[in-house]
Amino acid sequence: MRTLLVIGIGTGNPEHMTIQAIRALNTVDVVFALDKGREKADLVELRRAICARYLTDKPYRFVEAQDPERDRSPSDYGATVEAWHAARAALYEAMIAGELGPQDCGAILVWGDPSLYDSTLRILDRIRARGRLALEVRVIPGITSVQALAAGHRIPLNRIGAPITITTGRQVAGGLPEGADTTVVMLDGQPRFDHLDPDLTIYWGAFLGSADEILIAGRLGDVAAEIGAVREAARTRHGWIMDTYLLRGPGPD
Repeated sequence: MRTLLVIGIGTGNPEHMTIQAIRALNTVDVVFALDKGREKADLVELRRAICARYLTDKPYRFVEAQDPERDRSPSDYGATVEAWHAARAALYEAMIAGELGPQDCGAILVWGDPSLYDSTLRILDRIRARGRLALEVRVIPGITSVQALAAGHRIPLNRIGAPITITTGRQVAGGLPEGADTTVVMLDGQPRFDHLDPDLTIYWGAFLGSADEILIAGRLGDVAAEIGAVREAARTRHGWIMDTYLLRGPGPD
């Protein structure tokens, strides 16, 4: 049976690769990647660099395909993501069937960790549910942007005995969750803070763990404009940006 490893590779630093991930990578025959276009070519190149650095035990092939287009400002978010996942599932199924032999092992290298705000496992579940392709899936965990953010700012994620909420920018557009103590916000394509309490403390980071890492922290009302300006400059410079931030209300740490 074909085997596919879903390997978490961290947030941009090749040294985020765990020993488990390196050992798993050295069992693969084919590494699959989706090309997100010229602006995000760095993401594919990092995957190639990781393979060149760590995959040393056997020959392998690196197979790319163009990622299906997706509307980033849809009127119906759920339906748009559903269609995108369906298109990705069809593409991956064709790639695996065409490039991976019946007894071979392949890998998909996932930014961060496959369990946190990543669609790869759901897409592979679709492929397996169709029943056209016998496929064993194994998951190797990775360092998340949430961990890298806390490490960069040298803070614990939680206060003593207090909860953490991990959510998306879309979910905090109307404000933070009721009673939230610590809120980590991911996938915020256009962060805005003017509707939030200016006395919140923010810990913001972009390109976390990489040589291009940027960190800003402080009272939200004091640093919100700086974050916006720095973020826009970084996006212009790189052509893309990945950032995450943590918001915390007043209280004992």
